[in-house]
Amino acid sequence: MLNQNENRIKSAVLRFVLLTFASFLIAFNLKAFINNGELVPGGFSGIAVLAQRIAATYFGFALPYTVIYIPLNLVSFYLGFRYIGKKFTVYSLYVIVLSSLLTDIIPSIPITYDVLLIAIFGAITNGTAMCICLAAGACSGGTDFISIYYSEKKGVDAWNYIFFGNVVILVIAGLLFGFDKALYSIIYQFTQTQLLNTMNKRYQKHTLWVITDKPDEVYEIIHKLTNHGATLFKGTGFYKHKEQNIVYSVIGSEEVPAILKAIEEIDENAFVNVQKTDQVNGNFYQRPKE
Repeated sequence: MLNQNENRIKSAVLRFVLLTFASFLIAFNLKAFINNGELVPGGFSGIAVLAQRIAATYFGFALPYTVIYIPLNLVSFYLGFRYIGKKFTVYSLYVIVLSSLLTDIIPSIPITYDVLLIAIFGAITNGTAMCICLAAGACSGGTDFISIYYSEKKGVDAWNYIFFGNVVILVIAGLLFGFDKALYSIIYQFTQTQLLNTMNKRYQKHTLWVITDKPDEVYEIIHKLTNHGATLFKGTGFYKHKEQNIVYSVIGSEEVPAILKAIEEIDENAFVNVQKTDQVNGNFYQRPKE
C-alpha cells in the first residue's frame, strides 16, 4: 500500500512538472516566435492574439492575453468536464491558466527575425508542448478540447479538421494586417499539425494479421493489453501446404510495440503483418480519459 501511494505521488509530481514545462513552452512560443514574427497561431490562442493586435493597432491600448484567452476557454472547459474526463479537464485548466499568466509575465524574447524560421521553429515548439500535455493527460485548451471530443466520439484523427478551421482566422488576420504574415501563419499551422499527427498516436489505428500456432494465447494477450477483440481465420500456407491460424485485430497505434513484444514472447515463430488503418466503422474500444 505504501509503495502504491509513493508511486501515485511520484506520478502526480511528474505530471505537474511536465505540464508546467509545457505551459512555459506555450508562453515562450508566443513571446519569442509568434509576437516577434507577427504570426497568428490559430484556434482560441489565435483569436486572443488577433484581439490583442486589433486593440493595440486600432484602439491604442494593450489588452492582456489572460483576459481574452481564459474566458474563451469556458465553453471548452464545460465540454471537456462533461464529455471527456474530469481529471483531464482540471489538468488542462492548470495549463490554460499558467500558460496565460506566463504569456503576460514573460518579456518579448526575439531569437530571430526571419519569418520563415519563426514559423517553422515556433510550430515545433508549440507542437512539442501540445504533445507533452497530451502525454501527461491534459491539453493546451481551446480547440484542442473540440478536437479531442470529436476524436473520442467519431474515432478519427481530427487535427487536420482543426487546421482547416484555423484558416478562417488567418484570412481575417490577412485582411486586417496583410496576407504575407497570414501565409507564413499557414506554414506554422501546417507544420504544427504534421508534428501532432506524427507524435500523437492515440487516434491512429493499425491492423494486425498474426499467423501463429497459438491463436488463443495471442488473442488473450491482445484482449488483456488493449481490451480489443479479434477474429480467427483459417488458411493454408503454400510453402508447406499446412493449415494456418490467422488472428485479425485492429488496435491503437500506440499499443503496437507492446503487442508485438508480447506476441514474440508467446510464439517466437509467429508472423505478424502490421498495416496502417485510416478509418474504422463500428465498435472500436477507445480507452477513456480520467
